[in-house]
Amino acid sequence: MGNPTVNLLGIPQGDLERMFVDMGEKPFRARQVMKWLYGRSVIELDRMTNLSAALRQELSARVHIGLPEIQAREDAADGVVKWRLEAGGGQAVETVFIPEDGRGTLCVSSQIGCAMDCPFCATGRQGFNRNLAAAEIIGQVLIAGRELGARRISNVVFMGMGEPLANLRAVVQAADILVDNLGFGLSRRRVTVSTAGLVPQIRRLAALSNVALAVSLHAPNDALRNELVPINRRHPIAELLEVCWEYADATRSKDITFEYVMLADVNDSEMHARQLAKLLTRRPAKINLIPFNAFPGADYRRSSAETVDRFRQVLLRAGIMTITRKTRGDDISAACGQLAGRVNNRVRVPLGTRMHQSGA
Repeated sequence: MGNPTVNLLGIPQGDLERMFVDMGEKPFRARQVMKWLYGRSVIELDRMTNLSAALRQELSARVHIGLPEIQAREDAADGVVKWRLEAGGGQAVETVFIPEDGRGTLCVSSQIGCAMDCPFCATGRQGFNRNLAAAEIIGQVLIAGRELGARRISNVVFMGMGEPLANLRAVVQAADILVDNLGFGLSRRRVTVSTAGLVPQIRRLAALSNVALAVSLHAPNDALRNELVPINRRHPIAELLEVCWEYADATRSKDITFEYVMLADVNDSEMHARQLAKLLTRRPAKINLIPFNAFPGADYRRSSAETVDRFRQVLLRAGIMTITRKTRGDDISAACGQLAGRVNNRVRVPLGTRMHQSGA
């Protein structure tokens, strides 16, 4: 037979059960396989010893377990780790691990490049090629877990390359594996999907999942947000916030996180802070202020620490939980907004091309 086309990674339990039933096996085989893949990080079929030799042989003819190849690994001085992973056709995506006291956050990519075209983001400058498959997203988590050893991944955020909600089906499928007890067993509040503001997809996400939601707001009025986050021209702030409050109600979320990159002399004045406070006061909202992280060709500068603090104080006085995110991993271009990978724009390659295969 030729190369198998079905990658076991990222397949939901129900679909795996149906696959085994179609093979004449009992549905519980799906649970056994999921425990090997996600509980023990075993990606070789011949090591799944509670499956019979005959079943393993039949599986090897039907499926494979593919992880993206690691092109490079960089370790920052502050403990952040970044991997560049092969994505086919000479392209690559990036994944970042951020260690903190009491937790470890993995930032995963959902697309090769990004079509949102936000001018302050290195990924947006790369253009867009294609969505990642759920297997490629889950593959990032498995690779990081195997590489990190004893360092535990406690949180996963869809804040790497790409607009996650433009790849809704694969992102929801991957998120389901992350929170499934037979998957990675993470709390739903420890899995966060970020969006630049795709309103219909936020509504669909609420119907399909109840993971945490983060919104890249970055401006407190439509005129400025049209410039910084072009999708705002289609879904302006009032429409976006309305669906955010719907999401909080539907998923019983304590709050929605609003990301706000601090750009010197662009969106960082006290007037902007007061406008932002007016939008979010007495709402289920918290704000992450993100110092801008420079990248080659960027037209923006980082707001001073004093400016960021003044901005934050306005929001705190309005009763809004506001955190200034500490810049991490910038010495290896792994900080927020710096992930670029390698994107060959306008070139599409088949899902899974040149992925490392095991057990096939």
